[in-house]
Amino acid sequence: MDTKVITAHVPLPLAEKVDQLAARLERPRGWIVKQALSAWVELEEERRRLTLEAMADVDAGRVIDHQAVQAWAESLGTDKPLPVPR
Repeated sequence: MDTKVITAHVPLPLAEKVDQLAARLERPRGWIVKQALSAWVELEEERRRLTLEAMADVDAGRVIDHQAVQAWAESLGTDKPLPVPR
């Protein structure tokens, strides 16, 4: 696999935590950073996918009235919770 060096300035406390994790896990600092960056990229890609899916639902009119959701949420924890709005 080809690689590319990326340089970033990070706050000293964060760098120290990375160093501590690397020592505890007996892994190089670069491995820790690669794992963290991979997880973040994956999370952001999923967030974008879900956002586009939600926007498509809105465009198609698949929405639930805000007041209905609020009334349902407020009913939770009462003696007579409302059914989940659909």
